[in-house]
Amino acid sequence: MAQVVELDARAASTGVGAAARRLGSEVAKFGTVGAMAFVIDVGLFNILRATVLPDSPLTAKGISVIAATTFAFLANRHWTYRDRARTGYRRETVLFFATNGAALLISWACLFTSHYLLGLDSQLADNISGNIIGVGLGTLFRFWVYRTWVFPETAAPAEPARATHAA
Repeated sequence: MAQVVELDARAASTGVGAAARRLGSEVAKFGTVGAMAFVIDVGLFNILRATVLPDSPLTAKGISVIAATTFAFLANRHWTYRDRARTGYRRETVLFFATNGAALLISWACLFTSHYLLGLDSQLADNISGNIIGVGLGTLFRFWVYRTWVFPETAAPAEPARATHAA
């Protein structure tokens, strides 16, 4: 009996270890893609703020997020979550961009609060509120939504066909 319990404990710890390794790999890939998207987002935001949109930080942020999101979708779909079930390109695209739209609202809320409500309108303040606080909160939100709904481990089973009754 003691030997069976020991084997069960070893099997359980191996399963936990494998799950932790998978999660660690996923976090590393997500982080790599996110870091690259962050560079695109922040770089483009600052270029736009310094050149063609100096008085429109929200527009500059919107444009930079769209460019970064497009990159992130392709990289996450084809690298980070490539081993996950495919639930349809259209479904994944819509959910991914909707999730990033919600994350953009998180960044905008942080930027709006800092820039317009608190009067912290320097480029440094805009970067701290929009690109550190806003992106940080948005990243936590995105990771949870991507792995839960956008790229689930298994595809949801198809709904059974409804029986039609002849009258």
